[in-house]
Amino acid sequence: MKTVVLLTTGGTIASKRNPKTGLLISGALTGKELSSMCELPNDLTVDVQSLFQISSNQMTFQLLLELKEKIEDVFKDKAVDGIVVTHGTDTLEETAYFLDLTIADERPVVVTGSQRAPTEIGSDAFLNIRQAILAASNDHLKGIGTTVLFNEKILSARYIKKVHASNLDGFRVNGYGNLGTVDREEVHLYQRPVQRELHSNVVELPSVDIIPTYLGGDGRFIRAAVTSGAKGIVIEGAGRGHVPPLAVDEIRNAINQGVVVLLTTRADEGLVKVVYEFEGSVEHLLQQGVLLGRDYDSKKARIKLATLLAAKYNKEEIQMLFNQ
Repeated sequence: MKTVVLLTTGGTIASKRNPKTGLLISGALTGKELSSMCELPNDLTVDVQSLFQISSNQMTFQLLLELKEKIEDVFKDKAVDGIVVTHGTDTLEETAYFLDLTIADERPVVVTGSQRAPTEIGSDAFLNIRQAILAASNDHLKGIGTTVLFNEKILSARYIKKVHASNLDGFRVNGYGNLGTVDREEVHLYQRPVQRELHSNVVELPSVDIIPTYLGGDGRFIRAAVTSGAKGIVIEGAGRGHVPPLAVDEIRNAINQGVVVLLTTRADEGLVKVVYEFEGSVEHLLQQGVLLGRDYDSKKARIKLATLLAAKYNKEEIQMLFNQ
């Protein structure tokens, strides 16, 4: 009989209603309380362990490291076939990608959550947990890194996005498709990532900020990030990655002070790429020393940049790894 460890961290999937206010208390249920409400697979051993009881807006870099260490500790037991992490949906995509980058073990790690609380009508909590456990026990998921199970879909941690604030179909992978599905009890894997990126030697994550750009924007938030001690800045540019000319001086100043600046696009799909020649264009920013984030969205780029800085890669190596 296969064994799956269910690590619970809180979130909507572990919430219950405050009888006085009628509002949900995120993370109020322990792992044991949550699992007792589920119809878990009978042909698997499921070991339930509560790690955190928080709403996912409380997740921090330090808690990510604690979760990583817990997963590595669980995998010391060779009898464990896979791990499921339940998580709030607000920051689920960031946590899943961090685990994908840093967990070296080949056994499956599957992250799931829910858009509705367990006590709400039409809750997706129980099906997502059950199917995540089935996915984590499936040998076909070995060696592909951390995945996300949501609404019967097996999704890539690198590309997954929360695309709806409340709808049950709240997570998707635009442009790349699902890795597979779970149809009732059957796990189907349709595609695997071409390569897996791994940086497990991470013990402390530096401060990295995301700065969006917009019509008429300037560099004051970039300056604030540098002043507050950011080691990296992810710029969310428009289109191919363009920024307003008023922001360029502060970008240059940040780089001159040793801050690594990485350029992404606010578009849902497409590459940051040199196409145009004007002030604030990708070509112009490259001349200032900005790195290009290809098709990474800003949240994933931040997680990856912080991980690479923690792993002591230099700027040339960081650019090479973003090019993969």
